[in-house]
Amino acid sequence: MEHLKMRFDSLTSHDITYVGIIQTARASGMKEFPMPYVLTNCHNSLCAVGGTINEDDHMFALSAAHKYGGVYVPTNMAVIHSFNREMMAGCGKMILGSDSHTRYGAIGALSVGEGGGELAKQLVGRTYDMARPQAVLIYLEGEPRPGVGPQDVALQICGAVYKNGYVKNKVMEFVGPGIKNLPMEYRNGIDVMTTETTCWSSIWETDEATEEYLAIHGRPQDYRELKPADVAYYDGCVYIDLSEIESSIALPMHPSNVITIRELLENPKDILFDCQEKANQQIVGAKLNLVSKVHDGGVWVEQGLVAGCSGGTFDNICAVADILRGQSTGNGAFTMSVYPGSMPAYLQLMKNGALADIAAAGAIVRECFCGPCFGAGDTPANGELSIRHTTRNFPNREGSKPGEGQMSGVALMDARSIAATAIHHGKLTPATDLDIQYHRYSYAFDKSVYDKRVYFGFGKAEPEHELKFGPNIKDWPEQPALTQDLLLKVCSYITDPVTTTDELIPSGEASSYRSNPERLSEFTLSRKDPGYVGRSKEVRQLERDRAAGKELPEEVKKVYEALSKVVSVDPAHTDIGSTIFAVKPGDGSAREQAASCQRVLGASANLVKEYATKRYRSNCINWGIVPFQVQDASAFALGDWVFVPGVRQAVLEGKKEMTAYAVKPGGEATPFSLFLGELTPDEREIIADGCLINYYRNHPVD
Repeated sequence: MEHLKMRFDSLTSHDITYVGIIQTARASGMKEFPMPYVLTNCHNSLCAVGGTINEDDHMFALSAAHKYGGVYVPTNMAVIHSFNREMMAGCGKMILGSDSHTRYGAIGALSVGEGGGELAKQLVGRTYDMARPQAVLIYLEGEPRPGVGPQDVALQICGAVYKNGYVKNKVMEFVGPGIKNLPMEYRNGIDVMTTETTCWSSIWETDEATEEYLAIHGRPQDYRELKPADVAYYDGCVYIDLSEIESSIALPMHPSNVITIRELLENPKDILFDCQEKANQQIVGAKLNLVSKVHDGGVWVEQGLVAGCSGGTFDNICAVADILRGQSTGNGAFTMSVYPGSMPAYLQLMKNGALADIAAAGAIVRECFCGPCFGAGDTPANGELSIRHTTRNFPNREGSKPGEGQMSGVALMDARSIAATAIHHGKLTPATDLDIQYHRYSYAFDKSVYDKRVYFGFGKAEPEHELKFGPNIKDWPEQPALTQDLLLKVCSYITDPVTTTDELIPSGEASSYRSNPERLSEFTLSRKDPGYVGRSKEVRQLERDRAAGKELPEEVKKVYEALSKVVSVDPAHTDIGSTIFAVKPGDGSAREQAASCQRVLGASANLVKEYATKRYRSNCINWGIVPFQVQDASAFALGDWVFVPGVRQAVLEGKKEMTAYAVKPGGEATPFSLFLGELTPDEREIIADGCLINYYRNHPVD
């Protein structure tokens, strides 16, 4: 139990990630999907972006579902996590997804969001390996007051545990008498946001409400009671009295930047000034001006959105309808849009009149789409502030481009307070200030909507079916094996406390190119360090020239000259690669491209103080990027060289510490320590082979 090797019951991906995963698995020898693999189309579904290439990806996925036996959910039929809650999650199941918000713990399914390499491992019959995670008890009691929604609870949890790392890479177990006071969609809304705490996964006690939810969705056999033993031991505890939770807001630029709306309105100028100054330190280019939102006796916003796996649930949208009914969102700058999470939910909301009430108030009802979560669709105007019941408010998640003089911001709130703000035409208002009668709406699930459009192909693989490629769908480029020694040039040096995956590779405008590794790599660090791509390409060309037998340039010769005075060097058998330094990279999305794009540009390693998440470190490993950690980053700087002798042997032997040498241009070689941390035997082999594809080529499945 201390060293887990896991296979999952099902997999799931969306149209930003599935092409790369299937391409990796194909190159690794996959012939058929060995478990149900759900391919949804809810991210790259604005098919005017980039011409035909988004729809080309969708047709690739449909052809792959036929060829390998998958489940294909057509464009805008459902967002990824809504479909999996409705159709796949069940008590005691395990689901692995290539989206970081793969969380179905409230339905009793232990679910994990990971990079694409981990899904590829499952597709070729390998296991997901990790040390046994610790478990933290999340003890709930009490009952939320009217107007307090699941996002309010979730944000308060994020605010309490994110910055101190209390649940990092652990399992959050939700138990306690308060659970019975939460409807299932309320639980789902809290659960999906556990990703923002950096926990590894989550699981909830199940009860009659869980049983009823699964029965409504036609899967009563998937229910079983889950609860702690009479005596259970935990590695930590978070206590929550639900009755004390207030309407809350997560200010830019992180879900953990939480304050109650009441506290914000008591001192808005000081709080917003402090927030904008901290946020502007993260942004390259245009800046936020949050203080300008304070005027006319309140805090004013220009946009409200309720969308996706966290906001677009049936219960949330019904609560929005209760607040908007008979009201108006006004004809000023404020706009509001609502995105239901799935077409079965959409259909029921049509039948009960909720969507009619929302539209009659002046809000726009849109398709099942994840765009507002990652910066595609409903992008505010320059200088505006958007309040959203979505999952994230990282920089540029609203779609602006500060490097081009465009900057808007996102604050996270619950759907109820967004609706309360809407009826006050953009004046920030907590839902707890309203005197509203919330109705209990009956919910029915019409599976025939899916039966008519979704392709259910698991167990029906058609090996002769041809994959349909578009011009933007490219194979992964070949990657070299790890050499005995490495010479690295520091091509980016980031001192921010945390670097998100959005900053490593943008989430919005780059998403259409996720099927084209070379073209996508052009966006790497474009918002954080625009010079990185050019620097890395220069180093990549140095390595290509060296491999072709060309003479090394003078700069590199001088580096070797300095090194030769303190350590043995062999330039003919030393790869030249790039590296980045970041204090704590990888917070946020599971997307593997945060690592693979660096690798495509010639990166051989990362140098970090710590990794923000397991999934980003795993992505680095699966792409052959050596995941170094360093205690003293003052040993090197941007543009310096780092020589790591004996790195291949050290990796394969599982050494935890090794000596490296930093060389400044024209300077002497200075020794310092690098650390590797825990690596499984397979991970060591993957790094040595150069990437996961090479590893499978060298170690075929029996």
